[in-house]
Amino acid sequence: MYSRTLAQTLYRVSDAFPVLMLTGPRQVGKTTLLEMCARDAPRRYVTLDDLDARALAQSDPALFLQTWPAPVIIDEIQYAPQLFPAIKLQVDRDKANGLFWLTGSQKFELMRGITETLAGRVAIVDLLGLSQAELLGRGDESRPFVPTADWIAQARQGASPQPLSSVFERIWLGSYPRLNTQGAAARDVFYRSYVQTYIQRDVQDVLKISDQTAFHRFLTAVAARTGQLLNYSSLARDVDVDSKTTKAWLAVLETCGLVYLLQPWHSNLTKRLVKAPKLYFLDTGLAAYLTRWPDAASLEAGAMSGAMLETWVVSEVLKSYWHNGLEAPLYFYRDADQQEVDLLVDSATALHPVEIKKTASPSHNAKRHFTVLDKLNKPVGPGAVICFVERDIPLSRAVTAIPIAYL
Repeated sequence: MYSRTLAQTLYRVSDAFPVLMLTGPRQVGKTTLLEMCARDAPRRYVTLDDLDARALAQSDPALFLQTWPAPVIIDEIQYAPQLFPAIKLQVDRDKANGLFWLTGSQKFELMRGITETLAGRVAIVDLLGLSQAELLGRGDESRPFVPTADWIAQARQGASPQPLSSVFERIWLGSYPRLNTQGAAARDVFYRSYVQTYIQRDVQDVLKISDQTAFHRFLTAVAARTGQLLNYSSLARDVDVDSKTTKAWLAVLETCGLVYLLQPWHSNLTKRLVKAPKLYFLDTGLAAYLTRWPDAASLEAGAMSGAMLETWVVSEVLKSYWHNGLEAPLYFYRDADQQEVDLLVDSATALHPVEIKKTASPSHNAKRHFTVLDKLNKPVGPGAVICFVERDIPLSRAVTAIPIAYL
């Protein structure tokens, strides 16, 4: 069993709120994590995948909560939003923290009930697939990424070399815990089932899609665009649906936790900046499956290797925040002159520029666009080039080449 970074946050949040809501894509380990956290203080468990339990929750929420009294884990609660008012009544009556631990995979259904009924009583925490740190047994040491001297020094202590081939094996396989336990032989069967059983079913529950073939084309087209600026019109043309449909389908993928839209940095002083977000698949294994890369070696050598590496690094940085229970202050920079910075980390005091390179010998040219940030209305802090160097190397007084192994 993997040690998950988010565990310590869950303990802290549960001590401060009566209701904890853990959201995330299917199969990322939400139930396993909560059951692990419940070992020290046992609580009952019920899943609404059980049709009898679901029927009771929908028809008689009060009796359901008597049958499974708090403290309790209620899994897949999106199937019975009728429970939210009953949970609110009990929370207001008992006035205790840590009563309900809830999980849900369909965030678009969950948010409506939570914001209307449990506002101020619930802490919402997001879980994604396994991070590199968690896979390598360093989950308890993972901290939010920011390329300062302190972060680099701490990351250096726990890191071990990660060669290019090993990283691309990780990118190709993906981050789902069950798949990492079963190994590469189970990959295609796992993802085929994942797409058919989970993604299409969840989306069908919300959008009632009549043309499943078109939606599968859409999934593949989105995966092929990971790491690129989002262009709804181009996406709609490739899938042969209208832009309105494309936006609706992509919104569901985003709320399912399958894709992430990285927003551009922009202020009133920078009118010439690109305003379209960049699109990232949050699991590179799923993206590689949908785009039909047969093995890690072909992906590493192929036309999508740079985009997949960038996607993987962005998702690792995102996990470093979300798995510590924090919002991710991440952006990118691109202007009308095609000057671009892959990633901006907006700390409380400065913007930290980051480039992502598939190289073990980064040149000073890798940071050439960092100077465009000087015209922004915010101080620029230490920057980084994340790449395949064996240890951190200063590229200038303000920029460090950071090994991918440090993530």
